[in-house]
Amino acid sequence: MKLTSYLFLLLFILDGMITSPAYAEDATTPFVMQLTRSADNYGHRRAFLQMDKILDDIGEKKLKIIVVAYEDGIHALLENNKETSQLLTKLANRGVEFKACRISMRAWGLKDKQFPLEVDFVPAGAPEVIKLQMKGYKYWRP
Repeated sequence: MKLTSYLFLLLFILDGMITSPAYAEDATTPFVMQLTRSADNYGHRRAFLQMDKILDDIGEKKLKIIVVAYEDGIHALLENNKETSQLLTKLANRGVEFKACRISMRAWGLKDKQFPLEVDFVPAGAPEVIKLQMKGYKYWRP
């Protein structure tokens, strides 16, 4: 009887630890942002400003954001993009990861050297978004 009581108590304590608000506050929620929009009406800049505001409001330690850029969105990651280059560096310093699609790079005639060091490269954007979702990342499209 004692063993059963101890096991029940242990399960009760462990359940409380896993579902407690303190545990939830420490958890990091991963998001993948699909960036395919055009730069029209400052679309790229607005997406980066949204990320910055969300990190301010929720906290860098509570979120993990990976941006996968392809199609027109690839231009947001260019080093010479006057509207986003400083924001990209700021966001990277806050823990945001950036990935550029090689298919879109080829389509637009872009080379690795046109991107800042903060940008990683993936073979294809759409499959990368899906792979991250399969790993538990929540989808976010600005």
